[in-house]
Amino acid sequence: MESWELREWYADFLEACNRHDLDAVRTFVDPGVRRAHLPGGAEAFVDDLAELFHGFPDWQWRRIQLVVEDDRIAAHLRASGTHTGVFRGIAPTRRHVNVAEFVFSRVQRGRITEVSGTTDRVELLAQLGA
Repeated sequence: MESWELREWYADFLEACNRHDLDAVRTFVDPGVRRAHLPGGAEAFVDDLAELFHGFPDWQWRRIQLVVEDDRIAAHLRASGTHTGVFRGIAPTRRHVNVAEFVFSRVQRGRITEVSGTTDRVELLAQLGA
């Protein structure tokens, strides 16, 4: 894909994530996706999102910056939502959280094959009072 195509592809991916459409998200992820320090595979990727969406049904990402080089994407995102469901064993607090995310992805044949990055889980948990 050309860099402009990859930018559009990422916008579509992020839009599917923001709709919480896990079936659509699955079409963007390679079945054998490798994830740094996390279980690999598309099902693990989607399961993690399902857990997040259960805890934060209004969870949304906003793109701050996107850098595309060859088949790689670097994204700086802001993510936020209200904790109204159980998340990682924490009962709903009804608190609104807002965290930074930095994600690095490799895209081949229109699917994420590798992903790594940071979500400030420490900050997210701190905002929940955990």
